[in-house]
Amino acid sequence: MTQTAMIRPAWTPATIALMILGFMVFWPLGLAMLAYILFGDRLDTFKSDVNRAADGFACSFRRSTHAPRTSTGNVAFDEWRDAEMARLDEERKKLDEMRQEFDQHMRDLRMARDRTEFEQFMADRKASQNKAKKGRSVPEIDG
Repeated sequence: MTQTAMIRPAWTPATIALMILGFMVFWPLGLAMLAYILFGDRLDTFKSDVNRAADGFACSFRRSTHAPRTSTGNVAFDEWRDAEMARLDEERKKLDEMRQEFDQHMRDLRMARDRTEFEQFMADRKASQNKAKKGRSVPEIDG
């Protein structure tokens, strides 16, 4: 997911305009947009938690459905299948850990970008305030 989208969970001109438009058209739309602006950054975490829970539920269901047919009558095949299933479970765990690490990395990058943008804003604001102070402090000479 790219983070350069205009409609991201932040106070951008596009999201503010959509919120106002939503309130004017149908107030629940405006309220939904306000909730997205305020809590949208938590949606990724919520979505990944829900996906993880659903995956866990599905895995437990799959394990319980495989339990009755533990033996096919061919011992070699059963051993191979159990080994492969264990290997696949281990690979899935590794992929889940890598996905969590990547999600954390993306959150860290977003935080760093936001911090940089904020520091730039504060520096620009301070510079404009200093200009305004210098502009007012020059005495006027009538002549």
